[in-house]
Amino acid sequence: MEPSSSSSNSNTTDQRLTELEIKASFTEDLLDKLDNVIVRQQQQIDALIREIADLKQQAPVDGGVGQVRSLRDDLPPHF
Repeated sequence: MEPSSSSSNSNTTDQRLTELEIKASFTEDLLDKLDNVIVRQQQQIDALIREIADLKQQAPVDGGVGQVRSLRDDLPPHF
């Protein structure tokens, strides 16, 4: 009876090891995908920071506060 019990334990251990290897493989794949997402998001953040810096340089010094503009100022001179 003991050889059967030993064989059963070995099969159970092999099965558990196989399941753990499969889980580890899926975990590695998920980690790679999440890493790629983080890299892409950081690139987007960097691009947005550059864009904000460019917009700040284009903005008036006082931020447009205190300047009242009339829409007539935008009309061509012949009107």
